[in-house]
Amino acid sequence: MVTPAEFKAVFRNYPAGVAVITADAGDGPVGLTATSVISVSAEPPLLVFSLASSSSATAALRRADTVVVHLLGAAQLDVAKVFATSAIDRFADTSLWDRLPTGEPYLVGAATWLRGRIVNQMSAGSSVVLAAQAVETHAAIPADVDEEPPLVYHNRTWHGLTHRSKIA
Repeated sequence: MVTPAEFKAVFRNYPAGVAVITADAGDGPVGLTATSVISVSAEPPLLVFSLASSSSATAALRRADTVVVHLLGAAQLDVAKVFATSAIDRFADTSLWDRLPTGEPYLVGAATWLRGRIVNQMSAGSSVVLAAQAVETHAAIPADVDEEPPLVYHNRTWHGLTHRSKIA
């Protein structure tokens, strides 16, 4: 049987993009940093992500009809750290966020985000997996990765990918 520590050690060497997921189920904005976002289908456009059941934001995210998934660049490292910190008001700095015309909280500095309608959810061990269908996107994709390198989490450390990380 694989222990939780062994399982975490294996995935510690598997890099992942960094996202912040926000929503408002009617009780005020909630959000968290996640490294589990994946695209699963282009037709229809579906993505999934997992949340620790113990996270303070999980209950509200499960009740929300829609979420905003922000795919962060290295320039948003400070934002990623804020939304990864427990027991703080992640929305205290009102210069970081606003509301979309549809009401969801979103991070104004994120170059890329998707607004999605929750279409499915399931319990999975100590986590919850949510599936969302993208209903709106915003993508300001730079011409050169060095202009806005993506934020990546690997082996408990934040990284920004640049042209130097490309394998020819």
